[in-house]
Amino acid sequence: MTIERRNFLKTCAALCAAPVTLQSGLYNSIPALYPQKEHLVEAKYYDKLENQKIQCKLCPRECVIDNLERGYCGVRENRDGIYYTLVHSQAVTSHIDPIEKKPMFHFLPGEDAFSFATVGCNVECKFCQNWQISQIRPEQTKNYFMPPKSIAVNAKKSKCKVIAYTYSEPVIFYEYMYETIIKGNEDGIKSVMISNGYINPDPLKKLCSMISGIKIDLKAITDSFYKKYVSGELKPVLNSLVAIKNSGTWLEIVYLVIPTLNDSEKEFKDLAKWIKQNLGYDVPLHFTRFYPQYKLLNLPPTPINTLIKAKQIADSEGLNFVYVGNVPGNPSENTYCPKCKNILIERAGYHIKQNKIKNNRCYFCNNNIPGVFI
Repeated sequence: MTIERRNFLKTCAALCAAPVTLQSGLYNSIPALYPQKEHLVEAKYYDKLENQKIQCKLCPRECVIDNLERGYCGVRENRDGIYYTLVHSQAVTSHIDPIEKKPMFHFLPGEDAFSFATVGCNVECKFCQNWQISQIRPEQTKNYFMPPKSIAVNAKKSKCKVIAYTYSEPVIFYEYMYETIIKGNEDGIKSVMISNGYINPDPLKKLCSMISGIKIDLKAITDSFYKKYVSGELKPVLNSLVAIKNSGTWLEIVYLVIPTLNDSEKEFKDLAKWIKQNLGYDVPLHFTRFYPQYKLLNLPPTPINTLIKAKQIADSEGLNFVYVGNVPGNPSENTYCPKCKNILIERAGYHIKQNKIKNNRCYFCNNNIPGVFI
C-alpha cells in the first residue's frame, strides 16, 4: 500500500496530536485515523476501479485511491471500495460575519452570513490565511456536530439571510454543503460559496443549479504561479469562472496581490482582459492586500499604490466594478454607478454607511446595477 509523502506526514501529525484509544472493530482500532462509521456519508462523484480502488471525480486532481487511503484533501477516504467523506456535519468553526467580509459587495450588502467550515483543502496555497484548518486532517481538531438542518435553523434564529461556506475550501465538504443549501433554501435562506474554484464541471454545474452566489479566489493569471505557490493548475479555475458566469449564478472574483509574485502591470492587464473577454464587464473584481501568512512570511504587505495601480489598469480596460480590499477607508471600497458615477454603496470597512441601490437600480439615474439586491 503506497502512501504519498504529504499524506504520510499528515498521518504522523495526527498520531502525535491525538491520544490513541483502542476499541474493537476494524475501523475503530485507532480513532485518530478511522472515524466511527456512523459519522460517515458516502461521497458523491467517484468511480469504482478494480481491486477496491476508486477514482475521485470531484476536483481536477482526480485522485486514484487504494483501499484505506485518502485523497489529497485528507478528508475523503476509500473503505473497501466505497468512498466516504469524513467531515459531513463536522464543522470545525462557525461565525456570523458581514457578507462584505467574504468579500461580496453585490450580494445582499449589509446583511450577515452564517459562516462555517470543516477542515481540509484540495490545494496548498503558501499564503493561506486559514492554514490552521485548511492544511490538517479532521482528527487534529475539535469538531462540532452541526447537521445541515441545524445550520439553517441557527441561521434563521440569528436573522442571517445568507449561509456562507467559507474559511477552508467548501469543495472538499461538497456533500455537507449540498445538503445545507437544500435546507437553507427550504427556509428562504440563500447560500454563497467562498472557493478556490478547483472543482470539476459536473459537480459545479449541479451546485450552480442550487446556490445563489459564488466568490472565487483567482490566485494569479499564470499557470507557473499556480504550480509553484498553490500546488494546482490555472486552467480548471478559469473554466470554473466561465461555467459559473454562464449558469447565471452571481459571481465575484478576488485577486490577492502578492508583492513580486503576481503584481506586475502586465498581469493586471492580462487579468482584466481575460475577465472582459470571458465574463463581461460587470463581474466585480476585488484587488486585495496581502499580509504575510503561512509559508510566505518573508514578503511585505502589498503597497497600497500597487493596489491602486491594479484598479486603474482594470478600470482602463472597461471593467465596471473594481475594488480595493483590506485597506479600510479607501474610496475604492465604495460602489459607484458606471453611468452617472455617483456613490451607490458607501463602505467603511465591513460597515455600510449608505446604500442607494434598490431593485438593482441606481437611485440617481435608474441605471441597472448587476447583483443580488433587496
